Amino acid sequence: MSQTRHVPVMLQRCLDLLAPALQDQAHPQPVVVDCTLGLGGHSEALLEAFPTARLIALDRDKEALRLSGERLAPYGDRATLVHAVYDELPDVLARLGVPKVQGVLFDLGVSSMQLDEADRGFAYAQDAPLDMRMDQTTGIGAAEVLNTYPPGELVRILRAYGEEKQAKRIVSAVVREREKEPFSNSARLVELIRDALPQAAKRTGGNPAKRTFQALRIEVNGELSVLERAIPAAVESLAVGGRIAVLSYHSLEDRLVKQVFAAGAANTAPPGLPVVPERYQPRLKLLTRGAELPTEEEVAENRRAAPARLRGAQRIREDER
Repeated sequence: MSQTRHVPVMLQRCLDLLAPALQDQAHPQPVVVDCTLGLGGHSEALLEAFPTARLIALDRDKEALRLSGERLAPYGDRATLVHAVYDELPDVLARLGVPKVQGVLFDLGVSSMQLDEADRGFAYAQDAPLDMRMDQTTGIGAAEVLNTYPPGELVRILRAYGEEKQAKRIVSAVVREREKEPFSNSARLVELIRDALPQAAKRTGGNPAKRTFQALRIEVNGELSVLERAIPAAVESLAVGGRIAVLSYHSLEDRLVKQVFAAGAANTAPPGLPVVPERYQPRLKLLTRGAELPTEEEVAENRRAAPARLRGAQRIREDER
């Protein structure tokens, strides 16, 4: 498996956002966390760009950790790789004896490796077992979700996580088909979705199976509930002056990040106070105006960058004890 095909998304912009915190003279040995190691593209760039930084990198996928371990081996003990889901960040830092960090990066969504390894079942473009687990040692796969969830629950998942307007049609077809024979492979699901959708729905937005596959992946990996815990935990782990950059790939993730950052950047004082006590003042400063998008050039070079949305924030004060 070649690692050359993996192009980290919005790489330079992520480095630029984190740079002031990782080059601050007050922290001669800054700690930066890559919460989504994947194939290690962003991690390698962080180690390269900030030669005094120590990297802690998390991934729930053991294969990703193995491959990235080889890639980052030249950096020796500057890189600590941990098998963990990113909402476990507080536990990981506590175990490593790191009270606060200077930088945090999230690159959400599916890694190139998971999409490209056919037998993982993430991609709708090739036939594969319907698995979709990022950590294949735990939890249930996508086939089990399709074969065992009640119809109402499947409709909810497709609507909430896939923003699929035709959820009811697709689920009716799934329920009818699974009674004949349980689902095991992606090609059968793709074909069923194609047949279930009205013509008009097939003409918009790329592969008609895309939204259903996204919804199943989010459900199988608990991605949104993990993210709901992970972003506030990451903000909490930042030292004052520390910075966080988050790349999301669909509106559900981006909305969640936006809400956490907006809440952190808000003044929470009751109206009418002549002087705002410190405890009501913002903890975060927003570093991006809304969500930044990749350039047209980048999208032309790397189509997986197209849906990316980048937001950044800086920790500007401690929490009141």
